[in-house]
Amino acid sequence: MNRRRVLLIFVLFASIFREDSARAAQAKIWEEFSGEKVLAHVQRLVDFGPRPPGSEALEKSRDYIEGQLHLSTWQVSRQSFTDETPRGKVRFVNLIARFPAHGNDAASFLLCAHYDTKTFDTIRFVGANDGGSGTGLLLELGRVLAQRPDLAAKIELVFFDGEEAYENFSGRDGLYGSRYFARQLGNGGANQFRGGILFDMVGQRSLKITLPTNSPAEMARDIFASAEALKLRSHFTYLDREMIDDHTPLNAIGIPTIDLIDFSFPWWHTAEDTIDKLSPQSLQIVGSVALYYLSEFAPKR
Repeated sequence: MNRRRVLLIFVLFASIFREDSARAAQAKIWEEFSGEKVLAHVQRLVDFGPRPPGSEALEKSRDYIEGQLHLSTWQVSRQSFTDETPRGKVRFVNLIARFPAHGNDAASFLLCAHYDTKTFDTIRFVGANDGGSGTGLLLELGRVLAQRPDLAAKIELVFFDGEEAYENFSGRDGLYGSRYFARQLGNGGANQFRGGILFDMVGQRSLKITLPTNSPAEMARDIFASAEALKLRSHFTYLDREMIDDHTPLNAIGIPTIDLIDFSFPWWHTAEDTIDKLSPQSLQIVGSVALYYLSEFAPKR
């Protein structure tokens, strides 16, 4: 065998090895997720105090979210709008993050959470789980995804303002940010996205993710399969009813979006929704399953 043939064989095997290594590295992207890092983000948000729409604390939250995303090279834009509420006109701000595109790649999948907290006049509500956990988890997903530019370029991160209703959820109260986001996409923009995941209340210690019965069936199946593959299936089940949440306006315009929510949280909308109710292990579970799903299922839909 001459030297030229030996060299060609060596180059071929080296190329196969690099491709296999790259596939192996991407296949384990879920192992790079840190529940501890998520909890640290939640702590920073909670330290700002109650974060209802229009508050100084929510503006500080925006600055923090943008700063963390910029560290991972995500490009963040503010989607500002004013809407009528039971308390008059309120200014809301959604945050939309995109990763620098590679070639012709365009975002085709949404990862979402709301970062506001409900307005209360009688209690100090810091929303560690309800508002904080989903936001912190989304920030950590941004960090991990940035290490896989080809996958990150397919993802759009959206932090919704105004998820909480001032009085009762209706077509005119609550889901302000997601309703506005959906209206701006319209039918044409919605066609860009093949699906989405919403994260809401995902950090309590005794984690039980309860998929609403109006979840897109194929996505629910694949989420359960992802949890099963990681031996975490016991933490995922169905809720006994439908759920109105920020996934609702997205599904209404044709973007199949699943709500990963733990609605068994006993401190929901109370002053006891504090960071001591959360655990990094629970956050790790949800983040790992989401990344497994993104790596193994979502791009193939």
